[in-house]
Amino acid sequence: MNGLADFYHYLKYLKENRSHFFEESKKDGELRELMQKEKMTTFFQPIISLTECGTIGFEILNRPNSTKIFPTTDSFYDHVGKSRKVFAFESFLRNLSLERYESELKQSDAYDGGLIFLNIQPQILEDPSYRSGHTLDLLNKYNLSPDQIVLELTEKETVADYGQFVRTIENYRQQGFRIAVDDAGTGYNSLKTILYLKPEFLKLDKALIRNIHINPAQQNLVDLLVNFAQQSNTAVIAEGIEILPELLYLQKSGVHLGQGYALGRPEQSLKPGILPTLPTKLQESPIMALG
Repeated sequence: MNGLADFYHYLKYLKENRSHFFEESKKDGELRELMQKEKMTTFFQPIISLTECGTIGFEILNRPNSTKIFPTTDSFYDHVGKSRKVFAFESFLRNLSLERYESELKQSDAYDGGLIFLNIQPQILEDPSYRSGHTLDLLNKYNLSPDQIVLELTEKETVADYGQFVRTIENYRQQGFRIAVDDAGTGYNSLKTILYLKPEFLKLDKALIRNIHINPAQQNLVDLLVNFAQQSNTAVIAEGIEILPELLYLQKSGVHLGQGYALGRPEQSLKPGILPTLPTKLQESPIMALG
């Protein structure tokens, strides 16, 4: 009798949620359709030194074609992070990123190689296929080495077991990979990840950078993160630098590296970034003295 009651409850559950299941099914179908090279556009955004002016590497960004189901890149990646296709998609994306990077590097006259920042979700690192040597084989295929690769962790999904996660990260470090924590300073999870992983790079979220030259609260938090980084031998990258006053404040604060439209936009070719020369009047402006 209980079995029959459970069956009726299950049918009721399916009926009440059929709209949700139908939408998720359509999204999964759209994801499979977009997992083709010609439907993904790859961009390279430079990361440059704020003291020495050179481009130290590029973050690789892959954007899908806009569709009715996924009108924005964020909506697409939000679904990927929650889907059962995340491992297969990350593998596809990793190969696509490195293939296009190598192709562009061969054609570049202005850039001869550096660090490659690859966005990944933390749970991917615990996938057995990711640890089996497939990544190293992929690097060999494109004449790259692990010490060129920075695994940039994006925390769309919370890490459940930090002990196991740290052991996994150390396995990658032993192979030569480096770690960056994205969106640092924006929440509990990112700060917890920083403390556990002791990453080689901290990427300050653009929300901390926007108008930092006139916002004391943002300045205080960035100062704390820069001081922490100096004590733990970590390089700080400020994301989303868009205007010159932001840039000048970050340089004075001791931030090592920068990324943003003021330094170089995402391009489909490897175009090195440029550190703007600040006009004398801007450097002497009273607004720069705030904070």
